[in-house]
Amino acid sequence: MWVGYRRHWLTGFDAMLRPLHDYGARHHGWVSFWNVFCTLLGPTGFRLVGAVVIVIAQLKRNLRAALFLAATILLSGYVTYVAKALAHRLRPQQALVHAAFNSFPSGHAVAVMVAVLALLTVSAHHHVQVVLGALVVISVGVGRVVLNVHYPSDVLAGWALGYLWFFVCLVAVRPRPLTAPKPDLVLTDAATGGKPEAAR
Repeated sequence: MWVGYRRHWLTGFDAMLRPLHDYGARHHGWVSFWNVFCTLLGPTGFRLVGAVVIVIAQLKRNLRAALFLAATILLSGYVTYVAKALAHRLRPQQALVHAAFNSFPSGHAVAVMVAVLALLTVSAHHHVQVVLGALVVISVGVGRVVLNVHYPSDVLAGWALGYLWFFVCLVAVRPRPLTAPKPDLVLTDAATGGKPEAAR
């Protein structure tokens, strides 16, 4: 996506903003809906959820999960900031709502992708949660394009960067799910000939 943006290969792909802008300019309720939706399920909302789950992880003495959530959800904003500063792509001129700083990659796409994957990783997730998480990620990305605050390529790049950051943190921290039982303590009993025995 970075190379495509720099070499202007994505111009045709990003041209879909014009009809979305024209529709939004005529339907203010449509714009308001997507603006509220992307705000509630945006980076700030997921960081608040992440902070709560981090506290729960600490109460459960699951420090790996707490560190993993802090690295993924809370620090993803800094990753996005650096990427935006390097790309220095301006927002679409026909944006339907206000959005600060640069456009590429989408901060919402990065943050939501990272948060959903991280929360699913530390939870006892089922197929329903996975499907709902995917719908949230896709819907927020689409919403940012509908609002004309991002080009489609910004969102695709945000998803890619979000997954990359999640994967790096996953490999580095290797978190233990919050629902996993605590690791057994290991004792050495002289009566068993020094063999380790799981604590009861």
